[in-house]
Amino acid sequence: MNPTPIVVRKYGGTSVGSVERIRKVAGDVVRDYRNGLKQVVVVSAMGKTTDQLIGMARQITDRPSPRELDMLLTTGEQVSIALLAMAVHHLGCEAVSLTGSQCGIITDGSFSSARIQAINTKTIRKELEEGNIVIVAGFQGVTPDSQITTLGRGGSDTTATALAAALGVPCQIYTDVDGVFTADPNIVPEARLLPLISYEEMLEYAASGSKVLHPRCVEIANKFNVPLEVRSSFRDVPGTKVVKEDKLEKVAITGVTGDAKIGRIALTRVRDVPGVAAKISQALADAGICIRLIIQGINHDNSNDVSLIVAQDDVAKAGEILKDVMSQVGAAEVKVDPDVAKVSVIGSGVASTPGVAAHMFQALADEGINIDLISTSEVRIACIIRKDQLQAAVRAVHRKFDLGNLERKELNGV
Repeated sequence: MNPTPIVVRKYGGTSVGSVERIRKVAGDVVRDYRNGLKQVVVVSAMGKTTDQLIGMARQITDRPSPRELDMLLTTGEQVSIALLAMAVHHLGCEAVSLTGSQCGIITDGSFSSARIQAINTKTIRKELEEGNIVIVAGFQGVTPDSQITTLGRGGSDTTATALAAALGVPCQIYTDVDGVFTADPNIVPEARLLPLISYEEMLEYAASGSKVLHPRCVEIANKFNVPLEVRSSFRDVPGTKVVKEDKLEKVAITGVTGDAKIGRIALTRVRDVPGVAAKISQALADAGICIRLIIQGINHDNSNDVSLIVAQDDVAKAGEILKDVMSQVGAAEVKVDPDVAKVSVIGSGVASTPGVAAHMFQALADEGINIDLISTSEVRIACIIRKDQLQAAVRAVHRKFDLGNLERKELNGV
């Protein structure tokens, strides 16, 4: 006799953004429960709740304690899980809401950006065996010494895939779009839904500006081979399945992404001696700032120009930090530029298909878009451009590769 199937489902803030939408989610969950599916449902805070809570904290102080801020922010998800549990009860099914602490998510002590260290699934398994739909607060956990923590932006995605990995079951991410597209449909109306995408491509999508999934979520799914699917919470249509690359035909380009939430810091005429890059990166790491891209160019006088790309929210802070280390690395100047963006082409065949880079650069040139920096990987080519040209760049590159007309199995060559 086959065991009853279990799935972890995650619903984002827009999917539970009102009482009506919570009732809709409850109806979908109850329908599938009555069809024999056991479910662990991870939910985010309602709509803009997290931003509103941060706003209230900033009204109190411009430097809130990280511990107290996490204590505050975790209340958003607790509202969602309680209301969803009530909605399930109203429909005649049993449900239990659990905070990150109650469901056994153990993290390190990095407030606002904690990492999951372990998950004790005993409570969840017990509740499932008793016939409950388990509703879990995303985005949060607890340290071994009982301090409440949050996992950072996109933390509910991370919660869902981590629980799926711990339980050894599939994970479905329900959001306000039908799945993963060849480009943002709000920018490129002819963008196509991708029925399949590889973990490697999805990770690049997530890291390159796509808001569908968080990079940490994809990393966990890839590491633990979690079957992952992105679906719409508003329409009952097939979504996008994230699969191993060997299940796909290689294509030159899967899609195009744009990221406007970045900034550039340039250090000019840095000394060309060992240890300079280490000093620069360590100074930012000590401040909790991640470098998304670093490019170094050699000048004729044996000095270097170093450009770094960081998150938009970190640009000003990173600039101040690097001004403090100018003398240590011999930099002539630190330039801060918040008005840049990144356009990327992503595909499993990027590195093995001649002409991909040339086609991308020509598409940008035809639009009169200048490229400031270029970065490549096995499955991505990224160009740093001016922020006000980003949407035109995404449309031009998508059109150049004819992504609106190709099937996933075809080799969209150049």
